[in-house]
Amino acid sequence: KHGLLVAALHAHAEDTDHNYYTSKTYSPSDPMSKDLWVNIDQMDKDKVKIHGILSNTHRQAARVNLSFDFPFYGHFLREITVATGGFIYTGDVVHRMLTATQYIAPLMANFDPSVSRNSTVIYFDNGTALVVQWDHVHLQDNYNLGSFTFQATLHNTGRIVFAYKEIPIEVSQISSVNHPVKVGLSDAFVVVHKIQQIPNVRRRTIYEYHRVELTKTKITNSTAVEMMPLPTCLQFTSCSACISSQINFNCSWCHRLNRCSSGFDRHRQDWVDNSCPDETKDKMCDIVDTTYLYPFTTTIVAKMTSRGKEATAGKETPSTSHPPTSVPTEGKETKQNWIKATVCRSPELPFKKVPGTHPLHTGLILGILLVMLIMIAGVLITVYIYHHPTSAASLFLIERRPSRWPAMKFRRGSGHPAYAEVEPVGQEKEGFIESEQC
Repeated sequence: KHGLLVAALHAHAEDTDHNYYTSKTYSPSDPMSKDLWVNIDQMDKDKVKIHGILSNTHRQAARVNLSFDFPFYGHFLREITVATGGFIYTGDVVHRMLTATQYIAPLMANFDPSVSRNSTVIYFDNGTALVVQWDHVHLQDNYNLGSFTFQATLHNTGRIVFAYKEIPIEVSQISSVNHPVKVGLSDAFVVVHKIQQIPNVRRRTIYEYHRVELTKTKITNSTAVEMMPLPTCLQFTSCSACISSQINFNCSWCHRLNRCSSGFDRHRQDWVDNSCPDETKDKMCDIVDTTYLYPFTTTIVAKMTSRGKEATAGKETPSTSHPPTSVPTEGKETKQNWIKATVCRSPELPFKKVPGTHPLHTGLILGILLVMLIMIAGVLITVYIYHHPTSAASLFLIERRPSRWPAMKFRRGSGHPAYAEVEPVGQEKEGFIESEQC
């Protein structure tokens, strides 16, 4: 797990560090709660859109194009998916389990805008921010609780604001039997697996690598949560800046992809497929410009546990983050903890520069000369013995020919040279353990 650090507590706001984001919760008495609420009624009417389908259906989602690049976990998005259930889906592939991961959820619950004429899903894009508002929506399985009104604002800086105007009951009391109830953020990467039994068919598996869970008990009328993005490895565009970075993550540079990464982001499959974990061992920034050595094979064995690399620091906080989990894209919504990943491949190691002059060259030349001298001597001795079969040297070798050497008898009758046994290169394997339902 990524470690959680607790920042200073203020009179009306609480700062929490989630590694990828810092969050600050504002109580109803804090003036910032009102300032963070965006009054859509005062916005440009031409840019405010009431989504007709989402406002009259249940468990539906619709794509919305952004007019700006929105950084989410270091990745720039130009399209998001707004769902009736009080959340925004940020993944590229839309599937039946949008609530599992890759979401921005001010209040994910079983909302059904179709049960009331006053319920609407509204969004507004002013060029630098997108506001999505769930206005007077009701819970399908408990209509009598009253209506909920809240919004999420996505800024082009990566800043995310959740603002709550009308929350009739405590969020922790909302039933999650028919629909997950979540408040926070989540991101994941997708891995495509080939199915050997079925040609040309691939299976997608989603691995959640981080989640931010905000405290539900702090979500009431006139409250707000502000989340600021923290630096990630993806922002570094050069090798030197990448490996010398001083942020929450262990950044590594991959020359093949020309990319900086911690190894866990949406480009995870590219990172592994291009053998970037091999390159990251050297932590070098040599420029590829001359001749390089290509070792033939190597074996990598990497293990992960559910505890992860970082230990939790500080006292218990309401927001948590998780190691990668596997979320099947079909069937019942479940989550699996990724507890072990053993990779055995045969990729090329990172490029290594060969200088113009090096002691290796001298030793190599001497070795070649020595082998040539031995070969020439062997040929001369063979010719001498052939023409002088009764000489002392010939008789000495005949008496000690290989047929009289017990240790070498396994070579007789074999037309191939013997090699030392090498362990076969294994295939990529992954271990999983089933966990509780999301």
